[in-house]
Amino acid sequence: MAERIEGFIFARGGSKGVPRKNIRMLGGKPLIAYSVECALACPSLGRVTVSTDDPEIAEIAQAWGADVPFMRPDELANDTVAEWLAWRHAVETMAAANRDFDILVSLPATSPFRAVEDVEACIRVLREKPDIDVALTVRKSERSPYFTMAHVDPSGRAEIIIKNDPPFHRRQDVPESFDLTTVAYAVRTSLIRTGNGLFDGTVHAVEVPAERAMDIDTPYDFLVAELLAEHWKNAKRET
Repeated sequence: MAERIEGFIFARGGSKGVPRKNIRMLGGKPLIAYSVECALACPSLGRVTVSTDDPEIAEIAQAWGADVPFMRPDELANDTVAEWLAWRHAVETMAAANRDFDILVSLPATSPFRAVEDVEACIRVLREKPDIDVALTVRKSERSPYFTMAHVDPSGRAEIIIKNDPPFHRRQDVPESFDLTTVAYAVRTSLIRTGNGLFDGTVHAVEVPAERAMDIDTPYDFLVAELLAEHWKNAKRET
């Protein structure tokens, strides 16, 4: 039997770094609209559900074509609660409404430049590899914990995060490292029900290019995203 797959966007109303971030306008549309449009364009999804505690986010998400069949409880929408618990709430709430499914695909609103192929690549991993619990996106890291990243203690003393003996002296010699991105996560609901986080399961990485891996978390990130959105818009006009 084919595995049942559902797309989700988890967007709470109380973002601190960029207030009202999930519905702030970017390139002429609310930030969350980018994730909704991408999800609706994915052949493996066709439907996207938004989990939010915020009525305005719910209204805007619905206007762009998302489902909002339930509201997230306030206790799962503050910045001290792991989003994993919101994922579990979504899985259990949908099951209680007779919409049980096997794979949850999360497309965070903070990653507006993802492509359909990035999402489908994650889904394909779980379809083809039954021993994998999670497929998530990564990008090549610009800095290395073996070479250019340090831990600084309260006194100001700095030490390289990952020490090697003998130490690395050239960037070319260090093992390749990757940044986790918020482009897409495909996760088996069996893990969400029983685990405490992504790395409680077997995780497979799907590499995406840096230009599609933007993650908006700060005002500076939003400024960069606005410049990128304008760049992509102009590039489309010229083609």
